Amino acid sequence: MSTDSPTVILVAGPLQVRGTSSYTLRLAELLPDCGYAPVIVSPDLAALPEEVRPECPTYEHLLLSSPLFRPLINGLVAQDAVRHKPQLVHIQSRHALPFGFALAKRLELPCLLTIHDHDKALTRTMSAGQPQLKQVIAVSSSVKESLASVNSLNEDMITVIHSGVTVPDLIDNSEVLGARRIPVIGTAGRLEESKGFPYFIKAARQVLDAGNDVEFLIAGTGPEERRLRALARQLNLTDHLTFITNLPDFRSAIQAMDIFCLPSLMQGLGTVMLEAMSLGRPVIATGVGGITSIVRDDETGLVIPAADSNSLAERILELLVDPIRARAIGGAARQQVIECFDARQMVELTADEYRSAIGCTAATPTTAS
Repeated sequence: MSTDSPTVILVAGPLQVRGTSSYTLRLAELLPDCGYAPVIVSPDLAALPEEVRPECPTYEHLLLSSPLFRPLINGLVAQDAVRHKPQLVHIQSRHALPFGFALAKRLELPCLLTIHDHDKALTRTMSAGQPQLKQVIAVSSSVKESLASVNSLNEDMITVIHSGVTVPDLIDNSEVLGARRIPVIGTAGRLEESKGFPYFIKAARQVLDAGNDVEFLIAGTGPEERRLRALARQLNLTDHLTFITNLPDFRSAIQAMDIFCLPSLMQGLGTVMLEAMSLGRPVIATGVGGITSIVRDDETGLVIPAADSNSLAERILELLVDPIRARAIGGAARQQVIECFDARQMVELTADEYRSAIGCTAATPTTAS
């Protein structure tokens, strides 16, 4: 990357092991290959494991999310940012919206905004009175449709760029549901209400009651962890269900799974599910939000209704008795990720939006080795 590469300030929420943080980390890693120098600003890095922290300049301001201290912190961040001679602010999620707009205005820079979900309450005012805002990136067509329904936002300002994942070069999914080991059915993500994890736990009970020797795995942390553990105890699942927390990322947990489940009640896209697909794991997911643009039923995964533990259990049982079909679905899913959801493609398309917003073509992509 040239020393003259334009600097982009990535204004993020708290960085932790979850899909929106992975988005920021992949931009930080791959933007230099596209001719841009990223700088991250976040209110909290404490939950981000040391081994996955980005190499680019990163500034942590603990009071960044506080309206009371925002003017003071805004000034301090602006001082840090000016040293890097930034040309653009990229707000990474709705959580970073108020401060990101304030920083762009203070620095008199154009800005972009990425939206990962369908929360309309925080998007109604994001274009009103924000001349710095040049484009909104939606991670799926479903999110774009939700944003377009907000009167204050012009549909022409919304571009769909799917979140991407790093796809391993070679995998061997022949061990998925292998005959010599106990199958592991798992899920992963931020443990919050919208992810529908109670339905996964209830489905686990049904699968075991059907007489199957199966282990279950939930990877992640979040506000619902205590309630989910209590539900597992209530259903007498503690000998068959393992919670894994404090992971640097979800890949190692997914590699231990034979089948990946995403029981979300609403979902912008499903980055963790894409990770599972990239590893050749068959997925079972609810047909909500952006998931419908990825999972084709019986082809690249299995689709179930939301909030339906019975359907989830039935589809798990389908795959348990047909390992060959499970591996074929996993292989098709991996190929789809390679073709449509690779992280480099995501970053290259995002860099195109940067060039348009800055109003120049000074940044020239370099060929990745």
